[in-house]
Amino acid sequence: MEGQILEARAVQRHLRKAPRKLRLVANAIRGKNVDRALAELDFMKQDASIYISKVVKSAAANIRDKFDEERLDNDMLYVKEIFVDEGVTLKRIQPAPMGRAHRINKRSSHITVVVAKREETSIND
Repeated sequence: MEGQILEARAVQRHLRKAPRKLRLVANAIRGKNVDRALAELDFMKQDASIYISKVVKSAAANIRDKFDEERLDNDMLYVKEIFVDEGVTLKRIQPAPMGRAHRINKRSSHITVVVAKREETSIND
């Protein structure tokens, strides 16, 4: 397993949540251990934390499945990358006075999470 990069990813596409709201939660767990990230997501009051938690759990399961000969626990893994991209926007109209119409944009998101095994570093680093 020398020289092999131990990382895996999970993607949630077409989630009917605005990317701006999801990014607030995603920024809070970037670079943290998977155990700590999942614990923080459990106690966040934002609705987006449920969806991001699912994707982080899926990415952790993917790395365990991909490298099944190596023992990988959540405390050995960390969130290497997490980003939220904008998906398809549904355009709807809201009737307004005097025959007018206001546009309503219903946004969707794509969540991508990459988890990797944390390399052992010295205490001084």
